[in-house]
Amino acid sequence: MMNEDFKRSSFSLPPGYAVEHDPDDLWGDSRVIVNIGPTHPAMHGALRMIAQLNGETIEKSYCEFGFTHRAKEKLGENRTYHNYIVYTDRLNYCSALINNVAYAMAVERLMGIEVPERCVWLRMICCELSRIMDHLICIGINAVDLGAFSFFLYGFHQREEAYTLIEKLCGARLTTSYTRIGGLMADAPDGFERELKAWVGRTRKVVQEMDELLTGNKIWHLRTVGVGVFNKENCFEYSYSGPNARAAGVDMDLRRDQPYLFYKNVEFDVPICQNGDVFDRYMVRLLEIQQSLNILSQCADKMKKGPIWAEDKRVRIPDKDVVYNTMEGMIHHFKFFMKGFEVPPGEAYTQVEAANGELGFYIVSKGGSHAHRMRIRGPSVWHYQGLSKMVEGEKIQDMVAALGSINVIAGELDR
Repeated sequence: MMNEDFKRSSFSLPPGYAVEHDPDDLWGDSRVIVNIGPTHPAMHGALRMIAQLNGETIEKSYCEFGFTHRAKEKLGENRTYHNYIVYTDRLNYCSALINNVAYAMAVERLMGIEVPERCVWLRMICCELSRIMDHLICIGINAVDLGAFSFFLYGFHQREEAYTLIEKLCGARLTTSYTRIGGLMADAPDGFERELKAWVGRTRKVVQEMDELLTGNKIWHLRTVGVGVFNKENCFEYSYSGPNARAAGVDMDLRRDQPYLFYKNVEFDVPICQNGDVFDRYMVRLLEIQQSLNILSQCADKMKKGPIWAEDKRVRIPDKDVVYNTMEGMIHHFKFFMKGFEVPPGEAYTQVEAANGELGFYIVSKGGSHAHRMRIRGPSVWHYQGLSKMVEGEKIQDMVAALGSINVIAGELDR
């Protein structure tokens, strides 16, 4: 027999979420408490929703996370600035390169470093490739959750080809660690721009096929239109950003409104929808893929040969031939990787338009090779908090659709 204390603790709601009994219900109370997650495959990570159901309708819910907390911010205070790069990959691992770039930009702002032009273009290429891959995963898995499995396969091959392009840059595919403070791990190989433009051309056709396959599909409309509505006022209340906010009519994109890198030198549109439902969040991401393809094509045309490192001795990693053949180079190499480099006192906050919204790194330095304080503004934290309000009054299956559409990444959520 189940222990009564265990029974109560396992199925209890937080204060204010108690099950309400209807004294006039002659058939007995039909409300039940159900744990959705944290191990259900539709939860997109170790997430848990405690839901009060009336039949299949969610009357109240409480969202819980923290199952995979890895102390990313505290690690940033206990690792050198260089060693911390690998940890940024594990935030939103679907678009790790954007995390790399945002972190490197924050440290460079603290140190007053400007990177060369070719480095900037390569970072932009990395960001837009990552955005496309992230969106392909989001809309593909969202469709799988609702039964449209073949749609996911259309983008699968293009995403794998994008990983191959990234592999040619740094030798890694998913967790890349490609950026360096003041530069990049390696330059793009000869012919990279040509291969990138060829991939862009192929991907345009595939995205067109995906659009024709699903956007006008009647079943897809029935499962997504008017489902999981989160209007503009809700977005402001819960600090939504990125595609989820733009789907509700919030006309904000940091690439356009607070330009960084060379985004002011390329032409692109910012897709905006108005209804804030699952369908509009799907449409915004699908349209953003097309805009990112346009940006990639322009980057490939504008990028010229040149250095990829800032000539700053504080952060410039010595070349291998110098390390292997000179005593000074070997000493520099060991001091760099064992002790790190000095960063002057100060503080900096750098935000970028990541695939899911505003991603920011706030770093406080008191001098030395470690951050005194580090905080990360991950968009998934804010988006997950709005899920309970988003699904109030919806069916269980609509909660699955809503969660997939806001694209919560557990690594970025728990940090």
